[in-house]
Formats: sequence, C-alpha cells, structure tokens
Amino acid sequence: MGETYFNRELSWLAFNDRVLEEARNPSYPLLERLRFLSISGSNLDEFLMIRVAGLVGQVQRGIERASDDGRSPAQQLSDVRDRLEQLNAKQQETWRTLRGQLADAGIHITDEERIDEEAYGWLKRYFLDEIAPVITPQALDPAHPFPFVQNEGLGLLFRLNRNSGGGVQELVEMILIPTAMPRFVRVPSTQPGDDALYISIESLITRFAHHLFPGFDIVGDGAFRVLRDSDIEIEEEAEDLVRTFRTAIQRRRRGQVIQLELEDDFCPISEVLLRERLDTPGATIIKTEGMLGIEGLSGIVDEDRPDLKFAQYSPRYPERVLEHDGNLFSAISEKDIVIHHPYESFDVVVDFIRQAARDPNVVAIKQALYRAGTQSKVIEALVEAAENGKSVTAVVELKARFDEEQNLYWASQLERAGVQVIYGFVDWKTHAKVAMVVRREESGFRTYCHFGTGNYHPVTAKIYTDLSYFTADPRLGRDAAKLFNFVTGYVEPRRMEMLSVSPIDLREELYARIDAEMAHARAGRPANIWMKMNQLSDSGMIDRLYAASEAGVEIQLVVRGICNLRPGVEGLSENIRVKSIIGRFLEHSRIYAFGNGHPIPSAEALVFISSADLMGRNLDRRVEQLVPIENPTVHNQILQQVLLANLLDTEQSWELLPDGQYERVPEGDKPFNCHRYFMTNPSLSGRGGALEAGGVPKLALRKTQSEEPPAKKAKKR
Repeated sequence: MGETYFNRELSWLAFNDRVLEEARNPSYPLLERLRFLSISGSNLDEFLMIRVAGLVGQVQRGIERASDDGRSPAQQLSDVRDRLEQLNAKQQETWRTLRGQLADAGIHITDEERIDEEAYGWLKRYFLDEIAPVITPQALDPAHPFPFVQNEGLGLLFRLNRNSGGGVQELVEMILIPTAMPRFVRVPSTQPGDDALYISIESLITRFAHHLFPGFDIVGDGAFRVLRDSDIEIEEEAEDLVRTFRTAIQRRRRGQVIQLELEDDFCPISEVLLRERLDTPGATIIKTEGMLGIEGLSGIVDEDRPDLKFAQYSPRYPERVLEHDGNLFSAISEKDIVIHHPYESFDVVVDFIRQAARDPNVVAIKQALYRAGTQSKVIEALVEAAENGKSVTAVVELKARFDEEQNLYWASQLERAGVQVIYGFVDWKTHAKVAMVVRREESGFRTYCHFGTGNYHPVTAKIYTDLSYFTADPRLGRDAAKLFNFVTGYVEPRRMEMLSVSPIDLREELYARIDAEMAHARAGRPANIWMKMNQLSDSGMIDRLYAASEAGVEIQLVVRGICNLRPGVEGLSENIRVKSIIGRFLEHSRIYAFGNGHPIPSAEALVFISSADLMGRNLDRRVEQLVPIENPTVHNQILQQVLLANLLDTEQSWELLPDGQYERVPEGDKPFNCHRYFMTNPSLSGRGGALEAGGVPKLALRKTQSEEPPAKKAKKR
C-alpha cells in the first residue's frame, strides 16, 4: 500500500517547501520574498497546531491505525518532525540571507549596531511611554501562580540577582508580550529617503528591561514562543451549537503545548523552569539562532518601498456588466457570466448582493458564508437587504477553522438585523460557495445564482485565483433552492437537474465521468481528463484515476498542495502527469474537465467548477457543489483559457516525480507565466467574441504535451 500513495502530511510539507522556495527566488522583489517567507512560517504554525497536534494526540492515546501509505501515527510523527527540523533550518537560512539583502537595500531589521544616540533616545521614550505601561512582569515563585501562555504566545524570561542585607536575592521574572503589540517597531526616519530601521519587540524590551527591575542585575534572559493544539472537536449531541463553539474556542486557547521555541542562548536555568511549568511531555523543543515566529515578518512587508514589491495591480471590472450600465441582473439575464478573480474585481460579487438589497423587485436572498473576513461588504449588503424588508437567509459556518470567532460575530450582527441565520449541520461543514436571488419580473419570479470556487472574502479575493459564475438558468436556480433547503431543513435533495452535491452524489458524479473516459479509451476514442484543485488525497478518487490511467486515459492534474497520488509509475499511473503552480497569486479554483470522447480541449468536453477538492472530507463530510458549465462562452473561457493556461505555465510550475520529489518545470524556448497572461490580457467575462477577434491571444497545447504521453517523459528522467 505504501508504494501506491504518498503520505498526506509529508506531501503538505513538500508544498510548504515550494512556498519557501519562492522566498529564495532571485527574480522576485525583496519584500515579496520576505512575504513568502512569512507565509511559509504561518503555514507551518497552522500545520503544527492542527496536523501535528492530531498525530501527537493519536500517539498519546495509543492509536495505531495506519495511514493510506502504511505509516502508523508514531511513524508519521517521527518522519514529520525530521522534515520539520529541515524546514525550520531552511527558513532561518533564508531569513539570514534576506536580512542581509534587505540591509543592502536600506531596510535594516533587528540591527543593533545601527542604533545611534538619536535612535536610542527615541526607542527609550517609546518603551517608557508605549510598552512599559502595557506589559506586566510576573515573578515565578511559590507565591505567584505560573501565568498562562496563550497559543502563539511570545514571552521573555529574566533571571535577576541583587544583594540585600540577607545575602543575594534571586528572582525569575516572566513578561508575556500582548498580541496587540507590533512584532517590529520602526524607528522614524528623520529625512525622506533615510534607511528604515526595525527593532523586534522582544529585543526592545530586553534592551530596556533594567527600567522594569530597578536595583536588580539581569544575569540571564531569553525569548520563547508557544504553539498549542488548536483543533476544535464538536460532539454530535451538542444541544446549542453557538454556545458549544464559544466554549470550544475558549478551550482551544488552553490546548496542549505542541511546540516550544527558544532562543539558542536561552538561560539554561530559566529553560528548565519553563519546561517544567509549561508541561511539555509531547512537545517539540526547538532552539534557534535566528528569529522566533517567522510569520511575524509580515509586519515589515508593508514598508513603503514600491521598488522592492511587485508592480501594483488593479483588477478590472467586467466589461459586460458596464455595457449594461452596471446592472448585474440585466447582464446575467442576457447571458451567463464568469469572473476570474483576482484579475477581475470581487466588487462584482458584492454588487450582486448590494443591488439585490436595493432592488424593489427582489423578494428573497439566500447565501452560504464560510469565510467572510473581518471587514465584509457582503455582510453589510445582507444587513441592508433585511432592513429593506427582503427575506434574507444566511448559512453561516461556525466550523470554519480559525474563523469560528469571527463567524459567530457576523452571525449575531445578521440576526440583529433580521436575517434568518442557519448554522447548518453539526457533523458536516457547509463549504459550498453559493448565493441566490429571487426577483419578481414580468414573466414571473426568476432566480439569479452565483456559484464560486472561493469564499465571499474581500481580502483573499485579491490574492486567490478563483472563479465566480453568474447564471439565471432556471434549472440551476431550482437546484440552488434545493441545496439551501438541504442545509436549512435537512431535506435531502432528490432529482437534481444539474448540480451535484456532497456528501450525497458529488463523488459518484466524478466517478461516473472518470468511468466514461475509460469507456472511451477502451473503444479507441480520445480519452482525456484535466483537473485543477488544491488538494488530492482521497484514496478512492486516486484509485479511480489509477484505473483510468491503466485504461489508457491521458490525465493532466494541477494540484497546488497535497497530492497523495504517485504519477508516472509504469503499470499504475504512467499516463498521469501532476504539476503544482506557486506564484504571485494563490491558485484556488477547482475545475474538472473530461474529453467526452473528443480531443481536449474542445467544445464537446464536459467542464465543471466546484467548491470541493478531492479529499475525503470534501467528498464525504462537507456540503459542496459541483456545477456543470454548459454555456458555450463560459465553457470556452474556463477550459481554453483558465485551465489551459495553468497547464501551459512553465515559469511558476513544479512537476511531481514518481519518487515524490518536485522539480521546477524547465521554462523552455517560450516561457509562459499564467498569472502574467491574465494580468495583461483583456477581461474574459462575456468576451467570447473577443477570442475569435483576436482580442485575447488564443492558447494551444504544445505538441510535446498532446502527442507524447506524460509517462514517456517521466521514464527519460
């Protein structure tokens, strides 16, 4: 079994290694490289808090059930920790390199040598005025309970001595750094064009700690950081889901310590005390000469240095909508529209709800909200709709990891405005991205729908590549209504006309499409599968793709993150090629295409967009939607522009090899960057005619991809 699948956890770590490689990419501007380094650190933190915490818990409970690749939880934990050690070392090496290069460019980070008399005076005043009143030193002795260190908490320990009449008095003091404080403090520039100087909050407190402990000598100090188990488990018999989640969020903050990070020169005596008091039997202890909490570097990326960042990009507003004077319902009723974020503005999605809220002919709005962000215009539009007397229903998913608290807040705001708020299923997450608007028109009531591959989140919509599909197709409108009834009333939809929904029939629909390609291959017809997703880990789906490969189906997969499928193995997956794209934007759209007995890409191919990745949780334990694309223009745009551009990309692509390693795809004689292509070409929305007229450069498969099976290339390596 282990030869058939890659390990999920190790595959994810390989993905984060590719993210880290972008921080080492010399063709990127320096602050963008720093951003990628910060992202890799944030990713690792979440991985530790969820996935590693889960493995630690399984080992502690004596669970020995093997993963699909044959590893026990203990074996996985050991292998993961080995890989984490390598990644942590690589992060610190990258940080040292970037720190030096940024200094050469005039941005100095935690550079003590550059603190001259003027900077010292400013930092001292800042410490005394802004920091000292906020922080609270606490003695660690029998008279004081050991303070609770929250998840992702950063703190300092100081060992103090002073001579008194009775001899030498010794104390150990802890200072926990409040999360509201900036991780880095920027010393103000005295003149325009001066170099920037950033000092980390922990080094600033250490520098002026003697002001906190007058009369004492500081004989030892050190910074530390704590990561805790942050998963939330909800029992099926929970009677009040909101109350249960509020309690669970509080409990998460006190989860088991999973990792303790220490400075390399941390005071040995203080270290012993800290480890004893934190209760760290299952935790990993990391000592580093570099920076604790690499993710904290994100605070420096905002430095006003456009020369060290990607050129600013402003998304376009769809021309089709502008041609209808901004009236979305008029534009959609004429013809289906697809919007490609972030190249095209997320404002069009907000406007869809906002116009519905203000349109006197709209009678009802229903929307599923998984993540909406902290400042959501979508929420504001739903509130306005309810206040305007519309019937508004919002499905708010409380189980969206790390957004539980924010979603609870939005739910209360919506309820206060009169919105009917539904929390969905106790044991399934509602991950579908769908909104529907019912409008009274001359011919009767008409339903307008939005189906997306990404969240209704204004921030991520600027950096994630996603698709928004608007349609007034009555069949999809009826299906969307059934989908909402399923979530709000547990009424399982029957005889859907177009949509497939997990956990009911989405898996079966994809199985049927894969099986049909196998039948085409056996009959001697062209047989092709193209898929784009974030993760591929479901063993049933992988086995089906293996069977299709053996039947002669040519399969090309774009899998950004986890991929447990092993490509290019003779007799198993020799017709499967897997690539991952890591670049300026985060690839997030899910697209599934099947040749349908014709060469791909073609007008006869079957094309679907979805909210679901091919993971067990998406297929069996979440409510997701799979939307067939039948409109010829939208079909063409998604298949022959979006999906094909991803397959053609060479500048940001990594190929997955049969041994599990990833290597960069050679750029070749004609390098192609799919992100740049969509940034520099006209809008695709409603522009089918522009393709024929040459307004958008047509893409075509390279002969090496269409004429030579992927396995042959793999065997040459």
